[in-house]
Amino acid sequence: MATESHHPGVTILPSGKKVFVPLENNPEVFTSLIHSLGVSSALHFHDVYSLTDPDLLSFIPRPVHALIFIAPGSVYYRLHDKGKPKVLTYTGHGQEEPVWWCKQTIGHSCGLMALLHSIANGEARKHVALDSLAGRLLAKSTPLPPMERAAVLYDSAELEQAHMAAAVMGDSKAPSSAEPNGYHFLAFVPGKDGKLWECDGSWDGPIDHGTLPPGADMLNSKVIEMGINKYLAVSEGNLEYSLVALTGSPTPGPETNGTADTSTSTQVS
Repeated sequence: MATESHHPGVTILPSGKKVFVPLENNPEVFTSLIHSLGVSSALHFHDVYSLTDPDLLSFIPRPVHALIFIAPGSVYYRLHDKGKPKVLTYTGHGQEEPVWWCKQTIGHSCGLMALLHSIANGEARKHVALDSLAGRLLAKSTPLPPMERAAVLYDSAELEQAHMAAAVMGDSKAPSSAEPNGYHFLAFVPGKDGKLWECDGSWDGPIDHGTLPPGADMLNSKVIEMGINKYLAVSEGNLEYSLVALTGSPTPGPETNGTADTSTSTQVS
């Protein structure tokens, strides 16, 4: 991993691992960050306040390209702890990979990873300008196996600066990068294979949740049942979770200058 100087808010652990200030769970912060990375202004994040109320759902622009689920740590680990591998065994990379997935190696960066997973897959990727920071990172990392791909993100001083600038935005005072936090971000995205994939940088690879219904976007009730409802089923009444949708025009505007598709007020960890 790179050893050059870091943003002053970044913590470097004794092990040498760097830790970011976590992003605030705020769709305006998420939107600002992806736009700074080079995503078209046609895409925005929106809070999802209900999965069942038609009136509240009607406020969400469609189509929904990706969903980010913010889970309390207790709910996340209740579902995942027992089956989590001790070492990374996933080896997917390049054109054969149904989704772009990256291992999280930066502390407190699961929010950033969820944003990257959201814009790197499905129709959203067509909104990433080739010559932008996100476009360059995706182009460089896509052919690489998981840990080399993670190193591309870890070693990017530009990505670090963009994340840390966004981390001090929002409605609440940003914590220090050294403080613990109890929430986890993960993304649900469509794959090139027509399946629903859960992209969680702390896991062993992307998780296949089955074939998507024809024509369904990520907020379709059947898609919710396939993915997010698995977390809600083990929540045991914990209502501290939240959901954010990436929405926008299905086709990019001219400002993207091409695509990076090589074919393909809570703080969170």
